[in-house]
Amino acid sequence: MALLERKQDLLVAEIGLLREAVRRVKRLYPFEIIAWVVLPDHLHCVWTLPPGDVDYATRWRLIKLLFAKGLPKQERLSAARKRRKERGIWHRRYWEHTIRNERDLANHVDYVHRDPLKHGRVSRIADWPYSSFHRYVRMGFLPPDWGGNSRKGDQHAPTFGEPA
Repeated sequence: MALLERKQDLLVAEIGLLREAVRRVKRLYPFEIIAWVVLPDHLHCVWTLPPGDVDYATRWRLIKLLFAKGLPKQERLSAARKRRKERGIWHRRYWEHTIRNERDLANHVDYVHRDPLKHGRVSRIADWPYSSFHRYVRMGFLPPDWGGNSRKGDQHAPTFGEPA
């Protein structure tokens, strides 16, 4: 999920608003957060929905709506967005992937946790505050130094579920 204006930092500047939007939607449409990372202009997550429920779209629509409603109307709007009475906060589309197996899950969780390092936001994964990585460390699933750091040669790390 990405902001329309990728140079903005709204997602971390307004992290409390984003968290509240997620909490409100989870109460109405339950889901379990497996992994999540919020960067200034985009976020990644891995969710599990209740059995038989595949409605990611409603959850995302509501999270985006609640987040946008909490922001002052200062964004530039295209003619198309004005006609549709849309805010100019979020990119319209998002990428959805159904997890196929445990290996696929591990790869996606690892991707989520490594994203701040990949984008040069931190030199160590543990230094990014808006990540479920810290929950994995607290629960003993990953060591605090998992994932290496941004120095050459330190990129290899065990994947989620493998021994550290």
